Parts: sequence; structure tokens; C-alpha cells
Amino acid sequence: MDTRYLQYILTIARKQNMTKAAEELFVSQSSLSQYLTKLEQEIGVPLFERRHNRLTLTQAGKMYVDAAEKVLAIKRNLYEDIRSLNNMSHINLGVTSQLALRMLTTVVPAFKNRYPNAAVEITEGNLPGLTRMLQEEKIDCAVIVQTESLPVGMGPITPLGEEEILLAVPVGSPFCRRHKEDIINWNDVFDELGQENFLLSKKGSTLREAVKTIFTIHDFEPHTMIETNSIVTMRAMVAMGIGVTFIGKSCLQDEDKIRYYRLSPRVMRQFSLVKRKSWVLHEAEEHLCREIENYFAQPSIQSLMHYD
Repeated sequence: MDTRYLQYILTIARKQNMTKAAEELFVSQSSLSQYLTKLEQEIGVPLFERRHNRLTLTQAGKMYVDAAEKVLAIKRNLYEDIRSLNNMSHINLGVTSQLALRMLTTVVPAFKNRYPNAAVEITEGNLPGLTRMLQEEKIDCAVIVQTESLPVGMGPITPLGEEEILLAVPVGSPFCRRHKEDIINWNDVFDELGQENFLLSKKGSTLREAVKTIFTIHDFEPHTMIETNSIVTMRAMVAMGIGVTFIGKSCLQDEDKIRYYRLSPRVMRQFSLVKRKSWVLHEAEEHLCREIENYFAQPSIQSLMHYD
């Protein structure tokens, strides 16, 4: 069932730009323009209004997009039903965090042992990217971490737990010699570490968004040395004494070189399992989701995420 041309129109509608749509679809702009022109001639009315390099849907275009989304949903559900006959499901699972990746090493092998004909495709990304993919139904489900409510229109959301965010400081820092306690007030962070190099996650990450709120409240502008979503890199640089960072409790390592402080007031981020809206779950899909929930419900994992 060839439906790629329907995806062409959906991508143009989302990007509102022919060049950007062609880049995402890996087709030439001229080919995409020719297809759209031919389709509009066939229908007899334009699907898009063209204004200053921006393409916006006409009323006919909105009707076409709505129908295209329904056809693609029917195709997905049909293929899922067929695959489920022999437990040949293909599940595209998104993850945003190190803990979620760690979870996969336990859950996926056991799942494959039980359903050898099922395939699990892993997509790594940040929260905005995976949220968009869920809304566009490009992935089936995702274990995501967020600090705020998810956008309206998402599919079913199952809370998995929350994780405390900690301050990581090199053990040789004068700050550590002054502060022997386990909990540190944000005012002390701003007053004493204001000139330190801050190793921050990139914009859009939950770690960045969580501390950004506190920074804004206190009108604090960190001296940012690097921006990276690699927890390993940030942790290594703190251990070397290069700067300070914020890190989820589940990612604690190198405690002989890094001092981890709980923050007051606490900063938390939430783990959730989110499914795309029209996902039809069969035996294999339901089992995988249940095992993900069971993994996070374990007392050992909950204690890994936050202090009792």
C-alpha cells in the first residue's frame, strides 16, 4: 500500500515551506512542487495558499490533510493487526534519558525472548522532538522525562515516577570545603558559584528547562562553558574540576571525584510512558508497555531516582 504521496502533503502542511519539506522527505524540491501542482490540477482547486515563501492550507487543503491522516491511520492499524497474528509486531519506542536507555537493556531482551518475531526500534531524542513524533504518529510510544505538562492532544500518559535533580561540584572545590551538608540552598549556589563554569544541557532538555526556571526567578545568568546532552561528558568534566553541572540522581557516578548536593527547594523531573493517540495495542505491545511500567515500579529503581 503506497501512501508516500499522502505523507508529502502532510509534510508540506507541517513545514509550510517547500524547501524544508523536500529536505525532510529526501526528495528534490522540483519533484515535490511538480507533484503538488499535478495533484491540485487533478482535484481542481488549490490545497495551499502561497504567501511570501509560506504555504498555508486552504479549506480544501485542510479537508485533504484530514483525510490523509485517516488513511495513514487505517494503514498503520491494518499492518499492526496483520503482524499481531503471529506476534510479528513492529514497535517504535522513543527514549529521552540515560535511565530509559538503561531500562531497555533489561526489558527488551526479555521481551524478545518471549516474542522473538516482534521488532523493537529505538529512537533517541529530546523532549520536543519525541513529543512532535508522537503527535505526528511517527513513533508508537516513548519513555520521556518532562518538568511541565505535556501538550494537549497527546495519547494516553502513564506516570512512571519522578527523579530529583542534583548539583554536581568537583570535590576539590572550595565550595565543597565550605559546605559539608548534603542539602544546599539555591541562594548559596548563586552567591558562591556565580563565576564558575556551568556545564549545561542543551536547550529543550528537561535538565536545562528545570534549572532555567530557577535561574529566571533569581535573575541569574550562568557563565556557560559548554552545552551538551551527553551526561558522560558533563560528569567527566566535573570530575576533572572544569566546572559544575546539574544531573539526575540516577546518573550519579565518580563520587570520589564529584560531590552531589540536593537542592532546596528541590527540583524534580517526571518520567512517563506516552503512547500515540491511535496506537492499537495487541498482546506483544501490551506486554512491552506493562514491563516498562513494572521496571520503573521496582523499589530499587525508585530509590535510584529520588531520596526517600
